[in-house]
Amino acid sequence: MDREKAIKAVADFLAAVGEDVTREGLKDTPARVADMYAELLSGREDDAARHLSKTFRVNSGDIVIEKDITFSSMCEHHLMPFFGRMAIAYIPGERVAGLSKLARTVEVYARRLQLQEQLTGQVAEAVYKHLGARGVFVVCEAEHTCMTCRGVKKFGSKTVTYSTAGDFPPEKIAQVISLLK
Repeated sequence: MDREKAIKAVADFLAAVGEDVTREGLKDTPARVADMYAELLSGREDDAARHLSKTFRVNSGDIVIEKDITFSSMCEHHLMPFFGRMAIAYIPGERVAGLSKLARTVEVYARRLQLQEQLTGQVAEAVYKHLGARGVFVVCEAEHTCMTCRGVKKFGSKTVTYSTAGDFPPEKIAQVISLLK
């Protein structure tokens, strides 16, 4: 990210909405906002393959589930946050990932301008591709501040998305859903 360009853009935005960017409370705001966005959008410079490369051999083909992985992301339509939880279920091939690596994979994709539907699919595809999983099922539940703080203002409303990759049989999906409740 071009920090100086971002700082200028924030200062220009504040001036455009009628603020005095030289007043005490705002003089450091453009830099703080630029640094915040650099952090919130840092996933563009990361790769899920790096995190999912640490694996362990397994003899079992049973389902692995990592649930309640919390995340926050930025809606690419309004540049407002959405946040929630994700569950990743996969049927291993010959290897499994360290459990923290699944959470790190969520962060890689959450730390980008996103759509929830896209985020869910990207996580499923990454686990499928980089772990050599036979099948992956990802469920994501999130609250979007672009719906709660503006527009319809429906506080507490949540959006649920799911994505599959590979061969994840419907009866196993039902099993995972019952385990997540």
